[in-house]
Amino acid sequence: MKRPIYLDCHATTPVDERVVAAMLPYFTEHFGNPSSINHIYGWETEAAVKKAREVLAGAINATPEEIVFTSGATEANNLAIKGVAETYFQKGQHIITVSTEHSAVIDPCNYLKSLGFEITFLPVQTDGLINLKQLEEAFRDDTVLVSVMAANNEIGVLQALAEIGKICRERNVLFHTDAAQALGKIALDVESMNIDLMSMTAHKLYGPKGIGALYVRRRNPRVKVAPQLHGGGHERGMRSGTLYTPQIVGFAKAVEIALQEQTTECERLTHLRESLWKKLSQLEGIHLNGHPTQRLPGNLNVSVEGVDGAALLLGLQPVMAVSAGAACSSTNTAPSHVLMALGHSEKLAYASIRFGIGRFNTTEEINQVGEHFVSTVQSLRKQASLV
Repeated sequence: MKRPIYLDCHATTPVDERVVAAMLPYFTEHFGNPSSINHIYGWETEAAVKKAREVLAGAINATPEEIVFTSGATEANNLAIKGVAETYFQKGQHIITVSTEHSAVIDPCNYLKSLGFEITFLPVQTDGLINLKQLEEAFRDDTVLVSVMAANNEIGVLQALAEIGKICRERNVLFHTDAAQALGKIALDVESMNIDLMSMTAHKLYGPKGIGALYVRRRNPRVKVAPQLHGGGHERGMRSGTLYTPQIVGFAKAVEIALQEQTTECERLTHLRESLWKKLSQLEGIHLNGHPTQRLPGNLNVSVEGVDGAALLLGLQPVMAVSAGAACSSTNTAPSHVLMALGHSEKLAYASIRFGIGRFNTTEEINQVGEHFVSTVQSLRKQASLV
């Protein structure tokens, strides 16, 4: 049976064969524990982990010592937010974030709220971007952290990281960004953007699942985070647990490839995205969700009037694998909190589709997807008019 065209790259991506090849030796041949420093098996993997830190640090203009490996971006977000809250508790108990953040940021913030912290959830404008003036007005004397994601996982919107970082630095408040969707796709520089903590993951850029990292600034200012996992003191005491060398090697290889191909791939994905939108925009009553250009190259999120959301998704499934929202909340029957924050009605939010175009998609596939989407919508509207 022919499998549908995969267009859900914001949920996850297939592991690139080049990444798999880099990982394989570390499952069987170089299998040592990087913390075993008394023999060659440990030395080999320690060297591989060191090299991987250098690759990740270079990708964001950090130093290798500032990279803390985690199980993924969810853990990195929890470590950043709860770790800062615990460490700087005496300084203040106020955190600023955004209403459209990933649940891996919203849920830790709500957890801290249950402990007595005060959380300000900034609204977004109709294009998904925050109002920087509102951000400035949200600061208080007891604000200890601002967390704003680099690229939204549903609508692909790119927030103004450099401007946000500047605002935070001027007020001596730490700035964290969830860059799970952004790493390897857009330029990231923790120095010029004044970023103090950055969450990253491998499986959004053709690397393996189960591995991520948190950048923690070591100077100007030196940031401290309380560990959320104890036992062994790995990762400079911030994240205990035996390092998963094959995953770490794969993560670094995925980042390396993404950086090498970033410019040409950005142009290619933008072209495919615009080609698909040109086809879909021929439909009446279709809405582009998020800023039209300040978004990830491969992201297209649309809402369609006059159709049932479940029926639309069902009609698309034979040809394409797409999402009606975030994969992390796919079992949630509530409408997307991101689309509701844009001002959509529940009905329109339900009738929304997220296209995540990726490295292995072709022009022919995008043409086929566009044609099937249009015909499906037209068919559903015709059926609805007969009822």
